[in-house]
Amino acid sequence: MNRKRIVQALALAFAGVALLAAGYVVGTSRGAATNRVPMVASASTSAPPDKAGPQTGRKVLYWRDPMVPNQHFDKPGKSPFMDMQLQPVYADEGSGSAGIRIDAGLQQNLGIRYASVHRRDTAEGFDAVGTTQFDESQADVVQSRVTGYIDRLYASAPMQRIAKGAPIASLFVPDWLAAQEEYLALERGGMDNGLLQASRARMRAMSIPDSVIASLERTGTAQTHIVLTSPETGVVSELNVRDGAMVTQGQTLAKVAGLSKLWLVVEIPEALALDAQPGMGVDAIFSGDPTRHFTGRIREILPGISTTSRTLQARLEIDNADGRLTPGMLMRVRVSGAHAVSRLLVPSEAVITTGKRSIVIVRNGDGRLQPAEVTIGRDVGNETEVLGGLNDGDTVVASGQFLIDSDASLKSILPRLENASTSGASAPAAVPTAVPTAVPAAAAPQTYETTGKVEQVTPNDITFSHQPVPALGWPAMTMSFDKPAPTAFAGVKVGDTVHFVFKPSGDGYQLTKVEPAGGAK
Repeated sequence: MNRKRIVQALALAFAGVALLAAGYVVGTSRGAATNRVPMVASASTSAPPDKAGPQTGRKVLYWRDPMVPNQHFDKPGKSPFMDMQLQPVYADEGSGSAGIRIDAGLQQNLGIRYASVHRRDTAEGFDAVGTTQFDESQADVVQSRVTGYIDRLYASAPMQRIAKGAPIASLFVPDWLAAQEEYLALERGGMDNGLLQASRARMRAMSIPDSVIASLERTGTAQTHIVLTSPETGVVSELNVRDGAMVTQGQTLAKVAGLSKLWLVVEIPEALALDAQPGMGVDAIFSGDPTRHFTGRIREILPGISTTSRTLQARLEIDNADGRLTPGMLMRVRVSGAHAVSRLLVPSEAVITTGKRSIVIVRNGDGRLQPAEVTIGRDVGNETEVLGGLNDGDTVVASGQFLIDSDASLKSILPRLENASTSGASAPAAVPTAVPTAVPAAAAPQTYETTGKVEQVTPNDITFSHQPVPALGWPAMTMSFDKPAPTAFAGVKVGDTVHFVFKPSGDGYQLTKVEPAGGAK
């Protein structure tokens, strides 16, 4: 019995060993099958760029480092710039064309609006400002032809309005008395007509008016006063005498400027001085009443550039028959050329001026957005002339939250839009939607944060092995970040695990905050 039990125990032991061996073999074969999966993936990754991978079925054009997108590689592998793997670029992402692709939902969130570049015939002209002045060609002077005294002054002060024929001053002329008495004595003595004609000639030589001589012959009474009147309806622009003052022969008592016509003096910027020509049409609008228009043509270009305003003055006449305009009024002026000129125009809001260059965002035929440098000319209303860089029919971004006015911000925002487009419509947060329209260059740049381990510390930068940064589309990698100052973050040491915040700065990224991550080292 004992031998039989021993044999049964041995059989059971052998069966257990066999089962264990079978389990080991099965486990090993499954492990080998599992290990073969990444090998297949590796093989697909290393496939030539003109073949599609077995997992995605998409054609790979080239590989690149997302941090250096302009550098292309024909094989996968580790980036020579960063401690990360190269990323594939597929053919269905735009056939290798330049620019970035943004999905429709993201475009709506950004408020992107498009406009077409078009060619239009516009008048060769420019905008300027002008002021009204007295028309000096219509000004009249009131002079005394005799020596006398101001007996009465009717015009009391300069800039007084006066009508035509209204009195200005009354003169007492004592020298007239002797010549008139002599004429009356010859007439009473019955002298011949020759002597009377000689006496009349003498009175005319003394500037006695014919009206006074006729009154002398009719009434027989000498006159020693004369009233000087206004020759024109207008304004007494100058008044050079006062009551009781003595005046001499040829002295100007007053100056009267007419108001029926005024001069409009247009201030033309020095840069447009060569374009201004006599005969160009002018449409002026009174700043106080935009509904009133005054038209005319430039009569003459005044010589000389103002040293204070750096402008050239052009002069023309405008009608003021109703007398509502006065000198000194400000006018908005549009000077039009004689001939229309064909211009390539783009909305002015689509042009980003960085100070060194002008840029527009162009939409390519495949829907990608690409910055293009342009040469701009004059502004025509709400549009700007394009001298180079665009063609008739091109589509440009007219407004959007990424239209910003600094070159540094432009370099920063375009990679973020590109990363957002490659991450798909499921991750719209890749582009910060808090960027306001037309962000000024002085606005604070976007900041990002992550956690990493300190690998190296120098006076200029700190190198981290950091976790992914979803906002920028970065995977986990090792990268250096600039310090704001050599003495900044003095407590950070190699091996520390920290939480840090950084922002775009020039061609790199600058740290703004570094703090321990939960006290871990």
